[in-house]
Amino acid sequence: MNARNQRPTSTGGGATYRSAAYTSLLPWQVRERRFAPTGLGRRGLNPDDVYAFLDRVAVDMAALHAALGESRRETARIKDALRRWQTDQNRAGNERDHTR
Repeated sequence: MNARNQRPTSTGGGATYRSAAYTSLLPWQVRERRFAPTGLGRRGLNPDDVYAFLDRVAVDMAALHAALGESRRETARIKDALRRWQTDQNRAGNERDHTR
């Protein structure tokens, strides 16, 4: 890939932090997004607009994937607790049956 087609790197270091006023993108916003054409003498879309939008989509996707991972971990924790509880209840029932 030649340097002209590579995405420019950010000079600011560190992670991206959201302000309290930041609102996540909704699917319809992605579908309806339009970009301004480039200036005279060039064809296509303004790369800065496209990259800024893609960065925002990537941030929202990362947040969704993190939330999904947390949800899956919580689900696994609850399932394990339920299995332990069911096993304990089954053992207690078996012990009651043997003492009769």
